[in-house]
Amino acid sequence: MRELLKNSPVLLAPMAGVTDYPFRLICRRFGVKLTYSEMISTKALSYGDKKTKGLLYHEGERPFAAQIFGHEPEVMAAGAAYVRENGADIVDINMGCPAPKVANNGDGSALLKTPELCGEIVAAVKDAVDCPVTAKIRLGWEEINGVTVAKILEDAGVDAICVHGRTRAQQYGGRADWSEIAKIKQAVSVPVIANGDVTDKEGYESIIRETGCDGVMIGRGAMGNPWIFSELKGGQAPTPHQRIMQALEHTKMLIEYKGSHIGILESRKHVCWYLKGIPGSNGIKGKVNGANNYGEMEQVLLSFLETVIL
Repeated sequence: MRELLKNSPVLLAPMAGVTDYPFRLICRRFGVKLTYSEMISTKALSYGDKKTKGLLYHEGERPFAAQIFGHEPEVMAAGAAYVRENGADIVDINMGCPAPKVANNGDGSALLKTPELCGEIVAAVKDAVDCPVTAKIRLGWEEINGVTVAKILEDAGVDAICVHGRTRAQQYGGRADWSEIAKIKQAVSVPVIANGDVTDKEGYESIIRETGCDGVMIGRGAMGNPWIFSELKGGQAPTPHQRIMQALEHTKMLIEYKGSHIGILESRKHVCWYLKGIPGSNGIKGKVNGANNYGEMEQVLLSFLETVIL
């Protein structure tokens, strides 16, 4: 894992409802080397849920990390073995999701309330797979205990830790506390990946400087902006024309991958993200959200493009 981060220190964060196969492919095109699946429920895998299995590896995604969630060590171990057998090069354990439907079941960030259980889960998963095992955590549930959790994960054999610089109580509000990520980096010897509020090259350089971390994971900063990965390497920011044409290509990919109905529904949020920051785009978001097929979406966006000063 350390060597992978040395060669590819910028990662695409796992995001439920966002980092599906089409989006991962687009981000890879713009330069990210390691992408993560959406969260995969190990409980759902144990029940043989076909929709959950569809979140796994697809051709052309090496290296690929599958992120699993749950709170029962045995079930997590079985889920880890399954995703490994189905293409995962890395198994990542979600210990940071703040969503009530996840945390209220004892999963995700709720695990931070019981650091010992975090260690038991890592140990069980390590025994079940022959690949790197990583964990994504937050600074804590309400009180900050990230250093304690990180040390327990290290003792359990984790290969790397990604830290989002907020507690669960903060959700995504306020600013991520990079100084607390730095404390975790100083407390453990395994690689630490920083996450939170990186939306441009300046932010990337700042978080590396302030935390000393081995890598940076970018999540919301990539939504509607896969160019961020090329910009970190000196690439140019996209023009409005590029944003709109990429939105159309993304829509087409979603329709091809998920079918016309689901594809167009899921494309709407992505298109709105691509449009963010383009003068006048707020006025067409209603039309974007009313598009019922690719033709309608194309008409909305190309008509808008004619009004944009390039």
